Amino acid sequence: MQALRFYDENIPCLAACPVHTNAGAYVAAIADGDDLTAYLTARLPNPFASVCGRVCAAPCETACRRGEIDQPIAIRALKRFVTQKYGVEAGGDAWRTVAAPSGPDRDQSVGIIGGGPAGMSCAHDLRRLGYQVSVYEATGQLGGMMKLGIPEYRLDRSLLQAELDSIVSLGVDVHLNTRLGRDITFEEIRSRHDAVFVAIGASLGRGLDIEGHEADGVLKAIEFLINANQGFEVEVGDRVVVIGGGDVAMDAARTALRREAYGVETNGENNGGISGSTQEAVEEERSALTEALDVARTASRAGATDVTVISLESEEEMPASPFELEEARAEDIKFVHRRGPARILTENGKVVGLETVKVTSVFDENGRFAPTFDSSDVIGYEADTVILAIGQAIDVEALGPTGPAISPRKTVSVEADMGTSIDGVWAGGDAAHGPRTLIEAIADGRKVAAAIHQHFTGEVPAEVDGQLVELEQFHRLTDTYDRVERLAVPTISTDRRIGLAEVESGFTEQQARCEAARCLRCFANIELDIDKCVLCALCADVCPLDLISLVPAEEVQPGALGSTALMLDESACIRCGLCIERCPPKALSMAVWTGVGVPEIGVPV
Repeated sequence: MQALRFYDENIPCLAACPVHTNAGAYVAAIADGDDLTAYLTARLPNPFASVCGRVCAAPCETACRRGEIDQPIAIRALKRFVTQKYGVEAGGDAWRTVAAPSGPDRDQSVGIIGGGPAGMSCAHDLRRLGYQVSVYEATGQLGGMMKLGIPEYRLDRSLLQAELDSIVSLGVDVHLNTRLGRDITFEEIRSRHDAVFVAIGASLGRGLDIEGHEADGVLKAIEFLINANQGFEVEVGDRVVVIGGGDVAMDAARTALRREAYGVETNGENNGGISGSTQEAVEEERSALTEALDVARTASRAGATDVTVISLESEEEMPASPFELEEARAEDIKFVHRRGPARILTENGKVVGLETVKVTSVFDENGRFAPTFDSSDVIGYEADTVILAIGQAIDVEALGPTGPAISPRKTVSVEADMGTSIDGVWAGGDAAHGPRTLIEAIADGRKVAAAIHQHFTGEVPAEVDGQLVELEQFHRLTDTYDRVERLAVPTISTDRRIGLAEVESGFTEQQARCEAARCLRCFANIELDIDKCVLCALCADVCPLDLISLVPAEEVQPGALGSTALMLDESACIRCGLCIERCPPKALSMAVWTGVGVPEIGVPV
């Protein structure tokens, strides 16, 4: 439906969200005090709504039109506010309102390799459609990198487990400690099921082939985080240097400062597994750098007293989120920008420092990651441990010789519908694209579930059956929403940031209402009845931002002579409703499209 696409794309937060969450609708519902509708709107397209309320990369906030005025709405924190009231962490089952199976069980069986966000999201949607689903997880617990890679101070484990348990309760069959290529083969899984989804995570860290890379004390970021999150002992010493510029590097640094808080257990095999080994050099893609922030903040929790993050990028170029950088600095983590690793300094096989060279540029003229260096500018840094947060890889060898085709980037090659070179086999998340954000992995899982359903039934997921609903009254003439500054997301004080307690504490009800009221409500659109319009231009006269204009129609559509077009700059409209109030013939009105990710129980106004 063309109308649906217009209203979809005209809501920036919704268009930016990989799972198509109508963030504007649930933010407006919070502002209006309808928290249940807000929660159901957030949960409708996202089986991990509670998790995303804590750790989502929040592309919706980056796209938020309010950011053009001052700062974007704190959408992620508002999602957390409503999930705390109605989500799995609240102990209720409101989520079943939008997640219960919609029909009888089907005969077809689907095997999912990997119990991370992509695999479990796919399992969620397939069970809702009635398919028999079995998940094969290599470790002893579901969650994938949500549990093994995200530090506990960012994501409470009991909340994550509750989210996973809710999906399993839909009737998902789970096989833990079943590692592909060791405990079961790809062919065995194919023989058991009518379709297969490959959703293995990027759990292998990348190394650097530089002098000293095999020394004792050189760790790979993701493996360091996995061991820390599982409670295995990882000695980092007092001085930690993290190489990288992304969120994972910050978490590793912060965790190193709190190492003693983790329930440590000795595991020699795992300790040996995290020592450095020769792999590819620095990944060319900028997305491979999104490890660094997690690593730095995790290192800070692992007992280190001096943690330094060394990145190729300048502060402005770093891919880490501004909030995570701010939190890392609050915990006294140091940053060194525009330096690249040259060699790891060692004594008797043990790390004692890192020698760096100056970075002259990070990206080429086309914006691709292609760093250049000045080898004459050398600076050394003392260190007991060097953590490499420079990217992750998937274990494609585990698929064996009969697995799907592998891309040059060492990921599973996929088509537009996530299908692979083997009929009846799909791949998504890290397995198909390399390291991705949590919300992108969730979106891949849901996309594959839809593709599998179409494969079996021939049914293309139906367009939302919505309608355009005119609002009888829409004005904010006495409201100061366009002048209220963004509220900072509450966090616990720096002197209390010890152990594994979550750093973010979430909005109070009053704070949530205030922040949500800042939303411009881009889901509401000004409609024009051309039969009533008399071209008086009073709407243009009253618009406080001068966004409405009347122009000759031929300027908009060549050949349309002798008529006038009424133009509105949607990208800057704050939905104040003054034009509607001023229109003498009532040719203007405000309407919302009810079919874009809004539960049937309520329509935001």
